[in-house]
This record gives sequence, C-alpha cells and structure tokens, in this order.
Amino acid sequence: MATTKWAIDPTHSEIGFKVKHMMFTNVSGKFLTYDATITTEGDDFENAAIEFSGDIASIDTANADRDGHLKSADFFDAENHPKLTFKASSFKKINDEKYEITGDLNIRGIAKTVTFPVEFSGILTDPWGNTKVGLSIEGKINRKDWGLNWNSALETGGVLVGEEVKLNIELQFAKQA
Repeated sequence: MATTKWAIDPTHSEIGFKVKHMMFTNVSGKFLTYDATITTEGDDFENAAIEFSGDIASIDTANADRDGHLKSADFFDAENHPKLTFKASSFKKINDEKYEITGDLNIRGIAKTVTFPVEFSGILTDPWGNTKVGLSIEGKINRKDWGLNWNSALETGGVLVGEEVKLNIELQFAKQA
C-alpha cells in the first residue's frame, strides 16, 4: 500500500490551552505558529506517524506582558528552547470516531510520554477538491513535569498560576499529492 503524507492546514487548526489563574478562573492561550505532519499507509490512520512542533515565540494569551513572561526563563525559556515538539509513538484506533495517541512531548528540553484521546472526524473532500481529515485532541498535563515551575503565592492563600494545563487542539490536515 502507498504511503500518504498529510500536511496541517493552519487556517483551519488551533493549538489552544487553558490554565487556572488565581485558583478560580481560566486564562486561555494558543500557539500562532506551528507545523504538523501525518504519514499513513493509504488512508488508514491506525498506526499513523504524527509529528508536531510549536514556536514558543508565537504564544498568544491576548496580553503582551503575560506572553512575554511565558516566553521568559520563568516558563518556556524561548531563547534557549524555541520550540515544543511532539512525536507520536502510537496512534491506536478505538472505533471509527475515536483514537488514542501516545508520544513524547518535549518542552524546555524535557521529554515526557503522554497519552490523549483523539476524536477522528473522518476524511472528506472540500469544495476545491482537496482531501481533508479532522482531529480533535483534549487532554491535561502538569506544567511542572516539564520544569515550568514559576508561581507566586496569593495573600488569600493558593497560588497565582495553576499546575494543570488543559489542552484543546483542533487539527485539519490536507492530503498531499
């Protein structure tokens, strides 16, 4: 069977995250610049090879001061670690709409194996004749597992930044000729 390459369609994808602020509200952000590829055997996505990279300098939380702090050595250290990467070691089909992805997430030079559920939206042809596939990934990680330890104690108790990061990733890929 022929190998098929799929390239991310960044105009129809979003790499988003949420973190608790002051222990009671969520602050949302996203990566504006990223790349991802999928390699499959034909159109069968089971055991697909998936790779992703996100540019730390492109973090956007709609607040320039906060974005600058996230890019600093207190958090992502963009100067020394300009990208976060993910490389799947497994993409397992659960049923026609659900998969499970496992792989190494590398942030700040620290690689940890993570597993997330994936919603597979199927394969379709868009109005311009392009073959597309959609994937939705939601999951949680603990930012401290990757050395993103900065925090500030609040006078009322608790901390300024939560440890749990919720991921909300919407991906659309186009089949390459």
